[in-house]
Amino acid sequence: MTAVMVVVVAAVVMAPAPAESARAFFVFGDSLVDNGNNNYLLTSARADAPPYGIDYPTHRPTGRFSNGLNIPDIISEHLGAEPTMPYLSPELRGAKLLVGANFASAGVGILNDTGIQFVNIVRIGRQLRHFGEYQGKLRALVGAARARRVRLYEMGARRVLVTGTGPLGCAPAERALHGRNGECAPDLMRASELFNPQLSRVLQELNARHGAGTFIAANSFRVHFDFISDPAAFGFATAKEACCGQGPHNGLGLCTAMSNLCADRDKYVFWDAYHPTERANRIIVSQFMNGSLDYVSPLNLSAALEMDATAAAAASRMQDKVARLADDKPRV
Repeated sequence: MTAVMVVVVAAVVMAPAPAESARAFFVFGDSLVDNGNNNYLLTSARADAPPYGIDYPTHRPTGRFSNGLNIPDIISEHLGAEPTMPYLSPELRGAKLLVGANFASAGVGILNDTGIQFVNIVRIGRQLRHFGEYQGKLRALVGAARARRVRLYEMGARRVLVTGTGPLGCAPAERALHGRNGECAPDLMRASELFNPQLSRVLQELNARHGAGTFIAANSFRVHFDFISDPAAFGFATAKEACCGQGPHNGLGLCTAMSNLCADRDKYVFWDAYHPTERANRIIVSQFMNGSLDYVSPLNLSAALEMDATAAAAASRMQDKVARLADDKPRV
């Protein structure tokens, strides 16, 4: 099994796992990829009340900061796998562990003091410690030898998708609070432009050390900015207004039952003050899967998965050949 990780601050990790034809999927990051961990925490950074989840299959809030599916859910669809469960969910046990786990927590950032106002969230260091706990649970389920196949790079992971930051200043909240005349907030746009090239250089250095294509850089800024700058080209009516919220651009406060709510979520890039709609998430993931080098490098996820499948098939054929030769060896 190969593993994928999403980091938004996200990482999707695919690493070898017990079933050779499957992939374990691990997610680390913030509210863009949290699928319910914060539901189990005493924090205000939660999406556990309507109208969150209005377009989810159950039409109920799940802890995802979306009207429906989020980025990891849609990647799981492309992998042909069920969605990963939140690590803090008591239902993550038994065979569910073999699918992987989602460790993300809304409100976190790269720095430990990011999101301090939310008090009780799972910061990145603790997310990684939770991954270590997950390993212990997996060892108890399948044994130490098989559990070693599901890990981050130094423990066996082979594909890590790392997303840079999107055009932060263009979120409805930032347009409302820091933009001029409804335009994107310039300081945050500059911050994104400074951060993303440095992240790309770090990933290139890691690939030079661990092998080309191990770390895949997703250009979230470019992906998001395409439909923010020309929403009509993608069938959206607006990229300035959030579907759910209040105040200028529906960009103030949380999305609640008392908020303004659009009738057609598919016409909006943003679901709430900061997070994309499910339809926008699907466009984002389509670029991760099939986009050119302008969007994802040094290769897209579809190419990486095809390479992994080819390598796995070759290894399987070699194992079969070795086994046949061993069977044919004369016994004395």
